[in-house]
Amino acid sequence: MLHLDHLVVSGETRDAAKQAVEAVLGAQMREGGAHAHFGTHNHLLGLGEGLYLEAIAVDPAATPPAHPRWFGLDGFEGPPRFSNWVCRTDDLDTLLRDLPEAGEIVALERGDLKWRIAVPPDGLLPFDGCFPALIQWEGDRHPAATLPDAGCGLERLTVIHPEAFRLQQRLSPYLDDARVHFEEGSPHLTAEITCPRGQKTLR
Repeated sequence: MLHLDHLVVSGETRDAAKQAVEAVLGAQMREGGAHAHFGTHNHLLGLGEGLYLEAIAVDPAATPPAHPRWFGLDGFEGPPRFSNWVCRTDDLDTLLRDLPEAGEIVALERGDLKWRIAVPPDGLLPFDGCFPALIQWEGDRHPAATLPDAGCGLERLTVIHPEAFRLQQRLSPYLDDARVHFEEGSPHLTAEITCPRGQKTLR
C-alpha cells in the first residue's frame, strides 16, 4: 500500500521556495539539510499525521552530480511551485514491479535518516511530474517526527492532468486516501491546507 508522505515545493533557490510557502501558509519552515547525491538542499514544515512539506532547490555549494537531479530540478525555471508529491511504502521493491515507471531505486541517507527512493533515469517523473515519487524509509526515523507543530494540515491534494483518470487507475490499487483527488486539465498540483491563516491553496 501507498501512504502520503510529503509534498514538494520546488524553486530556483531554496530561499525562494521557502519564502513562497511561508507567504501562503503563514508558518515558518525549518532548515532541513543537503542531499549530496543529487546536489540539492531543503527546508521542512510539519503538516501533522506523519506528513510534511519540503521546499527544495539545487544547492549552489554542492558538486554538480554526474546524473540528473530528482524532481526535474535540472530544468526548473520560474516562480516556486508545488511540483511533486511523494508516497511511502513498506516494500518498494515489490511495488516497482507493478509500477516500473516510477524509476530506479536510489539509497540515500542524511544524519540518522535513511531511505530508498525511486527516481527515473532522466529525473523526470511520469505524467509531466504528476506521478508520485515512491519512497521507503529505513528504520523508525522519519522527518515528520522531528518537526514542531506548525498548526498546518492537509485537507485536499488535487492532481490535475489531461490523463488524470488513467493515472488514477494506475495508483488506485495501492493508494486509498480520501484527501487525494484527480481532475482532468493542464498538468499541475494543488494542495488545500489548513494553516494559521485559515484554509489556503498551495499551487
